[in-house]
Amino acid sequence: MAEGERLLCRLEDIPDGGARGFPASPGGFIGLVAVRRGGQVFVYLNSCPHLGVPLEVLPDRFLDGRREHVVCALHGARFRIEDGFCVSGPCAGDALEAVPAGIRDGAVIVPAGAGL
Repeated sequence: MAEGERLLCRLEDIPDGGARGFPASPGGFIGLVAVRRGGQVFVYLNSCPHLGVPLEVLPDRFLDGRREHVVCALHGARFRIEDGFCVSGPCAGDALEAVPAGIRDGAVIVPAGAGL
């Protein structure tokens, strides 16, 4: 792994079509959410742009019933998985904060400081 990077998880640790949350780094306040679509992973800060609260109430419950959008459990805002853009809810037009992520040898890699 290159300097300035950290291993988030293995790709197979995120169910295809599903999402998984990752707690903040020690001393951090905001964790991450990763959503997998086949061989792609979309990673965002686990923070709703409306109030700054975590998106899920129950662990790893980030997606709507159809698994088409990330949903804020507090007020139902819906975000596109591919770019985090809010399509409905009180923060419509805003977006989740994306975290650059890559997949290398089956590992999901993010910047070392992501999620602080």
